[in-house]
Amino acid sequence: MEKNILLTIAYDGSGFSGWQKQPGVLTVQGCIEEALSRLCGEKIQINGTSRTDAGVHARGQRASFKTDLKLPIERLPMVINNMMASGEKSSFQISPVRITAAEEKPSGFHARFDAVGKKYIYRIRDGGNYDVFRRNYFYQIRDALNIEAMKEAAFFLKGTGDFKSFEASGGTPRKTTVRTIYGLEIKSREDKKGRTVEIHIKGDGFLYNMVRIIAGTLVEAGRGDIAPGHVKSVMEARDRRAAGHTAPPWGLCLEEVYYSEEQLK
Repeated sequence: MEKNILLTIAYDGSGFSGWQKQPGVLTVQGCIEEALSRLCGEKIQINGTSRTDAGVHARGQRASFKTDLKLPIERLPMVINNMMASGEKSSFQISPVRITAAEEKPSGFHARFDAVGKKYIYRIRDGGNYDVFRRNYFYQIRDALNIEAMKEAAFFLKGTGDFKSFEASGGTPRKTTVRTIYGLEIKSREDKKGRTVEIHIKGDGFLYNMVRIIAGTLVEAGRGDIAPGHVKSVMEARDRRAAGHTAPPWGLCLEEVYYSEEQLK
């Protein structure tokens, strides 16, 4: 009997040309589908929730697929992870993609279309304390950011509004650019090598590069390039040119996908 399976996936996006399968390049979707197809003995296509760009990471990506595989679902992550790790250079290495959970869902469930929201975290190292070992996971900038200014600017982005100014060109056309941001927090912590600044953002959906443009705009507020209150004018402009720069992909991580309103709020 065919089963509809939902996977939870973590990956280091550094070496991938994004999530979505493309001919001739390494992608996260392609890597997982290859392993699943070998295991199931048939061509498997997975439906991912978020089409993350090249260099973007995930801790809580979701994808669903259907198969009549007899393997117990609770064993599926271990088997797939072992298969993907077998392609690495050393038997001591693990794959940059890891299935962290698998569960059976009703036959009509779809990982993308049934999602009601997502949470992303954008990570920054400020103050010019550059670290070569963090280069693929943080936006490292010279300036010491004003956290309070970033928080003031973030205030104007919370709630329901038209985020046209925060949409990059080149994405799939959307029926509407209105979105709801349920949470937008700026957090910071010090360590021996400097400071990490995190932008936590939770919403019912995001436009193409929306989170990265928000991050770039908040960085500009933190650097003093724009006044925090200017973000209100950016929203009203409905023009990409009004917003700040697009922050690089390597600071971004998809943390969670939500399938219930209670989780989202």
